[in-house]
Amino acid sequence: MIEAVIFDLDRTLLDRDASVEHFISHQFYRYEKSLNSVSREAFTSRFTELDEHGYRPKDQVYQQLAHELALGQGMEEELYRDYHDSFKHYCIPFQGLKEVLLQLIANKYHLGLITNGNGRFQMDNIQALGIHSFFKTILISEIEGVKKPDPTIFERAMERMNQPPGACVYVGDHMENDVQAAVKMGMEAIWKKANKEEESTASHSILHLTELPQLLQKLNTKEERSCYSK
Repeated sequence: MIEAVIFDLDRTLLDRDASVEHFISHQFYRYEKSLNSVSREAFTSRFTELDEHGYRPKDQVYQQLAHELALGQGMEEELYRDYHDSFKHYCIPFQGLKEVLLQLIANKYHLGLITNGNGRFQMDNIQALGIHSFFKTILISEIEGVKKPDPTIFERAMERMNQPPGACVYVGDHMENDVQAAVKMGMEAIWKKANKEEESTASHSILHLTELPQLLQKLNTKEERSCYSK
């Protein structure tokens, strides 16, 4: 029986693509006078390309952005600091986020979260979404000194939640870091798809967070039937 649901953060609970678009547009307008007449389209589109959906370090993103667009001396450091200090104000959740988490808690599931990234930055974003208190444990790779897909971070989450692998399901958007890593640990895994066209070998997937409670119910019903048939 599944008793614990452990989540990824970016592109699973936090709509990171929408949040980045929201943030980078506002950053441009806040710094427009210091950007040497660079157009909004050039600034925002190139940042999005260099960002690689969050998998490229932001200091490198801003360094290359400043070089390509000739932003001026010191602008990469200023924009990078602003990203770390201000992104939390532009966080956009996926539709139904709080409602889904509250429903899972009402259904007696224990909730956890594992995310890669900078400790303060990710915690700021979690708190900005207003979901910090919903989780029994939160593990951030910088704080833990280990990151997904390393099995150690999954083991720590299960230990802190006092749950065995067979009682846990992991929900995430990345096939290697989330789905495959969780399955290797003996957990169930649910892939959070970015769009309907995405295909994978994942056993379970959802397009919208609001589909999750029903899927968990199906998985537990299937497990109950399996136990009764033995």
